[in-house]
Amino acid sequence: MNRELINRSMEYILQHFDEDLSVKDVAEYFHYSEYYFCRSFKAATGESVYEFIMRLKMDQSAVDLKLIPDRPITDVGLDYGYSSSNYSSAFKKHHSISPSEFRKLANPSVMENPFYPEGASGFDTFDGYADRTEIRELEDLSVVYERVIGSYMDLKENWPRFVSKYKGFIKKDTLFIERFYDDPAIASLNRCICDLCMTVDKSFSQENRTTIKGGKYAVYHYEGMIQDIFCSVQGVFSVWLPASGYTMDQRYGLNIYQKMEENSECVTMDLCIPIK
Repeated sequence: MNRELINRSMEYILQHFDEDLSVKDVAEYFHYSEYYFCRSFKAATGESVYEFIMRLKMDQSAVDLKLIPDRPITDVGLDYGYSSSNYSSAFKKHHSISPSEFRKLANPSVMENPFYPEGASGFDTFDGYADRTEIRELEDLSVVYERVIGSYMDLKENWPRFVSKYKGFIKKDTLFIERFYDDPAIASLNRCICDLCMTVDKSFSQENRTTIKGGKYAVYHYEGMIQDIFCSVQGVFSVWLPASGYTMDQRYGLNIYQKMEENSECVTMDLCIPIK
């Protein structure tokens, strides 16, 4: 099974993991035997299909606890197919903390930056984030992408390789985009999933072309050091989003770069949060 088929299976799981999804369901959808699919998936990703599905359920449910503080914990568990007692047990086994304890600690006023461990960083005010955030309708984007699994800090090494590989398709209006699937404050730092993307014409014929769906996004403009992106993003989610009147949609977030220089530690980008 080639890497693109593994990516397609991951995409399918990412779209359906909040349903009653089994390993057999995924294998049958792609017309593979369960044994062959499981073996190929683990060889490519380093974890089993079952572990991947369970990790997504636990990590995304934690995001829900964080972003929707008034939603009952039992309802969050039900959203992911768990009874009240089973959800609490599964959550504590995965995160080493109960859902109620996690929620109490989910939105602190300061946060340690795992990518820049010299000290804790404080958040801006709601107005500070609001001044740099606007609501936009983004169009669909045709992109070539490569999926990476690991630490977000590895992206500064992955980007030059990606750009070099597809440099023949770069045009004046080409956009460079990260599509991120995990909150690094919640997910294991070495298991974060991110797609490196570059806009291309729809005539681009390689199989790793896909379409990022547009729609309504809250767009936060960021200029600064790469290692400070983490706390800025966490502040937008922890301070601005809960008080904004919007909730996060089930589409995934994007970083769209305006300036990204290989030998610089500074970037200019738009953090795009899908909202409804």
